[in-house]
Amino acid sequence: MFGTVRTVWDEYRSVPLIYRIFVAFVAGSAAGILFGERMAVVSPLGELFIRLLNMLIIPIIVFTLLSGIRQLSPAQLGKIGGSTVGLYAVTTTIAGLIGLAVANILQPGRGVEFLDAEARSQAPPSLTDVLLGIVPSNPVTALAEGNLLATVFFVITFGIALTYVRARQDDLAETVDSIFAAFEVGTEALFVIVRGVLEYGVVGIFALMASGIGTEGIGVFSSLGELVLAVAVAVVAHIVITYLFLLMGLVMNVSPVAFLAGAKDAMVTAFATRSSSGTLPVTMQNAEEDLRIDERVYSFALPVGATANMDGAAIRQAITVVFAANVVGQPLVLSEQVLVLLVAVLISIGTAGVPGAGLVMLTVVLTQVGLPLEVVGFVAGVDPILGRIATMNNVTGDLAVSSVVAKWNDAVDFDDGVWARSADGLRDIVSSAD
Repeated sequence: MFGTVRTVWDEYRSVPLIYRIFVAFVAGSAAGILFGERMAVVSPLGELFIRLLNMLIIPIIVFTLLSGIRQLSPAQLGKIGGSTVGLYAVTTTIAGLIGLAVANILQPGRGVEFLDAEARSQAPPSLTDVLLGIVPSNPVTALAEGNLLATVFFVITFGIALTYVRARQDDLAETVDSIFAAFEVGTEALFVIVRGVLEYGVVGIFALMASGIGTEGIGVFSSLGELVLAVAVAVVAHIVITYLFLLMGLVMNVSPVAFLAGAKDAMVTAFATRSSSGTLPVTMQNAEEDLRIDERVYSFALPVGATANMDGAAIRQAITVVFAANVVGQPLVLSEQVLVLLVAVLISIGTAGVPGAGLVMLTVVLTQVGLPLEVVGFVAGVDPILGRIATMNNVTGDLAVSSVVAKWNDAVDFDDGVWARSADGLRDIVSSAD
């Protein structure tokens, strides 16, 4: 009996995780449509998956950032850190521009009847509060409360300080190495947990889709279709133009298809969970095992990207504000759209990488251009699908930027992973042609 179970389990594990996740996604969606609200009974299984991912977020950020910083000298920290943050700023600005361009072409919301729904969101923080909030007044409190940006800021600052202490070559240098080694062990232990969580993720994603669609109905994919379409078009355009053509094609001179093959696990997981931070364990696994990025780059770039690189959020906020202006009959002039772009880019940095955060941050952008916050309640009907699309964009951008930074720092192995498989496939095609 045990042998049979073991054989079945081994056969199941032999199927790549991405295919198992995709089947779970489709099966969960179908179950939600067929059985409706009765599928709410499986929602605790999906909630457990989200909790498991959330459980890993802060430890992974702390351990992997410090493990990555361990391999860098103060000079390297400036090079890798500066290029990473700079690229994130550039891609987010491009994302906002693409979002506004698509919104002006498609004009979502024009002719849509406004529903007088009351906005249910907390009081939005000011831009000053968002920027100041990056610096924690109490690092311990930031860790306990899951304040990701504040945690990242403190961990990076602490890690940089450790590298400077080590660089002094005094009696403390060996102690610093011991501290870094302890965090390296912790990182390996966390990834053991990650692999177990991802195995459970097949069940979790099925439950999330089944209970979500069963409770909210298929209308979650069809209501406010113009807004959803505009965001989807902008995200696809951004992925194709910015990540695949500019970064992969021109900057890295590699196959965009190979990159997508290496990022697909994280992209699917991001779409299912609606959480950039929650997807971080999968994103790191793709970076290491598929894209073959060195740990000293991805352990820095990905945690920072999960909290500060929100290209999808910039697209979503820009388009949603144009949509909101149209549905209330107050189209935005050019100067107001420029303000929207600036605010969307800045506010996307402070958008938490968790489900539902986009609605709260939307109130900030609406306030800046004088639009009624009641629109938030209207948009909430399609927030699940908008969040999924935007999160998939965010995670794709994290991996694209990490890949570019890795190439600039000779920290990517093009002879292994998806890059090697892509090259082998090209050689096979050439050989068959001959």
